[in-house]
Amino acid sequence: MDEIYTLELCGLKRDLPVIQINEDLKIASFVILGDAELVEKSGEILAKKIPEADVLITAEAKGIPLIYEIAKQKGMKKYIVARKSLKPYMKDPLVTKVVSITTQKEQILCLDKDEVTMLDGKNVVIIDDVISTGESINALEDLVNKAGGNVIGKAAILAEGDAANRDDILFLQKLPLFKK
Repeated sequence: MDEIYTLELCGLKRDLPVIQINEDLKIASFVILGDAELVEKSGEILAKKIPEADVLITAEAKGIPLIYEIAKQKGMKKYIVARKSLKPYMKDPLVTKVVSITTQKEQILCLDKDEVTMLDGKNVVIIDDVISTGESINALEDLVNKAGGNVIGKAAILAEGDAANRDDILFLQKLPLFKK
């Protein structure tokens, strides 16, 4: 039988498959894509907890429904999604590299010149679904800093493993890591 971790969050219960990601480590696979109920409830709670900001930013792709819900809750008309590949429409892209726990290979995060302009001189909150090693939010913070923005908060639904001990992030609940 497959290993399952039961998560109770925002009054909801989700059974997460436990996935082997390397020889020594397993994670409970938390995917918010397609879970409108969980995104709505967690987004509503996070929107109340994060500091007031001019701009919200996330990385493509799992953070997108969450950042949308938070922006909606806060009455914000726009937010920024850092892309994981260069797009033909991008003018003078700003690029940084990242290796996250779930991809385990080097990726890029990039912003278009217009998005860089939106960040310049602004107070910014970074949004993610799960913070584990922190590499994704570090890469986003690097992009924001390079664009001239000021990161005033970092938030996620879950903090995985040691990330739950950090004092520079807001999160709703801890998600354990599983050693082999």
